[in-house]
Amino acid sequence: MATILSVSGSPSATSRTARLLRHLDQRLTAQGHEVIPFDVRDLPAEALLGADFRHPAIVQATALVERADGVVVGTPVYKAAYSGLLKSLLDLLPQYALAGKTILPLATGGSVAHVLAIDYALRPVLSSMGATHIVPGWFTLDKDITAGDDGTLTVAPGSAEALAQVTDQFSAALGGRTTLLAATG
Repeated sequence: MATILSVSGSPSATSRTARLLRHLDQRLTAQGHEVIPFDVRDLPAEALLGADFRHPAIVQATALVERADGVVVGTPVYKAAYSGLLKSLLDLLPQYALAGKTILPLATGGSVAHVLAIDYALRPVLSSMGATHIVPGWFTLDKDITAGDDGTLTVAPGSAEALAQVTDQFSAALGGRTTLLAATG
């Protein structure tokens, strides 16, 4: 099966975006893929903001992208665009770091006013980095994601179904099993 890098571009350790990605990681793992979770916020700020391409953490992040067959890119939407943290990482990757990769773009945000951020902000950048196949992504409203104190995640039924569908399309594009798993709420 494929190796998938699941990238959270959220600066918050308790973000809905990161929790949603880890939730979807479980689905992809159940479909037979090796999933590597990666939180950009764990990279040293001085390396990101100083554009230190040679910093060991940036070199390692670049190697993870290179190793992956597919990349899930998740970001909160701020001011109608993907996060600055994600932008900082993308700027440090080689120009064609996504060449030969299948990409699933995902975004979260507080308003439907940001729903086009995937297509008008994120997708063009991913395409310019050589992504071979960018599957349809999904924007999930913050109100549709509920994190329990015990670490569980509940996604509203309509969003859960849509996320299951785009995740399964991504998996199929990577040659994964497409058996329908119940959308976990």
